[in-house]
Amino acid sequence: MKFRVAADHLLQRVNVAVGGCDNEIPPGPPVTPAKMGGAVSAGEDNDELIDNLKEAHYIRSELVEQAFRAIDRADYYLEEFRDNAYKDLAWRHGNIHLSAPCIYSEVMEALDLQPGLSFLNLGSGTGYLSTMVGLILGPFGVNHGVELHADVIEYAYQRLEFFIKTSDSFDKFEFCEPSFVVGNCLEITPESRQYDRVYCGAGVQREHEDYMKNLLKVGGILVLPLEEKLTKITRTGYNSWETKKIIAVSFAPLVLPKNRDNGKTKMVPLPAMFEVRSLQDLARISIRHTLKKTSGQERGHGGAWPGAGSGVPKAGPRFKRRRMHRRRMDSVLLANKHVFLNRMLPGPMDDNNNCDGAEEERADESEMGGEAEEEEEQEEEEREGRELRSEPAINVLRERILGLPLPEPLKMYLLYYREK
Repeated sequence: MKFRVAADHLLQRVNVAVGGCDNEIPPGPPVTPAKMGGAVSAGEDNDELIDNLKEAHYIRSELVEQAFRAIDRADYYLEEFRDNAYKDLAWRHGNIHLSAPCIYSEVMEALDLQPGLSFLNLGSGTGYLSTMVGLILGPFGVNHGVELHADVIEYAYQRLEFFIKTSDSFDKFEFCEPSFVVGNCLEITPESRQYDRVYCGAGVQREHEDYMKNLLKVGGILVLPLEEKLTKITRTGYNSWETKKIIAVSFAPLVLPKNRDNGKTKMVPLPAMFEVRSLQDLARISIRHTLKKTSGQERGHGGAWPGAGSGVPKAGPRFKRRRMHRRRMDSVLLANKHVFLNRMLPGPMDDNNNCDGAEEERADESEMGGEAEEEEEQEEEEREGRELRSEPAINVLRERILGLPLPEPLKMYLLYYREK
């Protein structure tokens, strides 16, 4: 067992070395009981990746699990790189970048998100993390991001529009749509308001720690890579803080501001903290919530009305396959145990003190029985999988809105003009 653990640890370090500048270095046991950097197996799809993150204890809360399942990580990859989306590795192409899934899991858990909070994402990138956060914050939260590269913000808005227009998950949550601005996160205007939750996706040195802390409200949480450690800082008072090291990581450092021709830096104005919502927008939020609640589709997450329902359901065939695999393993173990016990008990002897062929026959029968049971279970699994695939999931909220006695333009407004 010790040899296997050592080998796994070495393999993780090799994965880190080849995975890119934002891959995560495995921490020692005092930092976290979970291993980092390629320790999570690749999944066949988004749900299986989340299963692996849960089994490795990176995802530990229901809210975080629901947000991860609702958004397909592959949708944030360029088409030619989608095959790598479900690996526990960071990905970069030009200015576009995604951290490893295990890092996003730890960040989401550390932020301790709740409906109605304000969130600031420094280095918001593709918007993948901000969109997951928005599913938890709900319609009355605040979701802002600052990104250095204008082309990345354009890409983030494209991915956000694709999610809103095409994903059924959008109708299962109360969503806080993120807003992004271009600029250096070290140049935020001093008069900007403070936030309940802040995350920085680039390496921070000690000289910028106080700057980051001042972006927090009292009671707020800041998560950032501080001197090669993913760190959680809680503001407990006006001048008091609690700091907790989560995992060892290796992030690209913050890009320092450049002086302009006049010798001054360009300040970054953040979006308005609280915009006055139109009565029409508030009515849409209320109607959608009421329809979901009365149809049993309210999930008790991502909205300002907690306490109802369960999370996003898992897809059927893959989980059935896992249960079948465990059951087949149990059958094989029981068959082997039966053969072992039979061999321990003496059987009838012939004149030459040799056992007859009964033991071998029993062993063959056990193995054949196990194989037959395995084939039957596999056929059952394939049949159930075909049945589930032939019955596409129904978007209850969409069906109810389309059935309302309202003009078509109003129905489309309630659906956020979604194509699906």
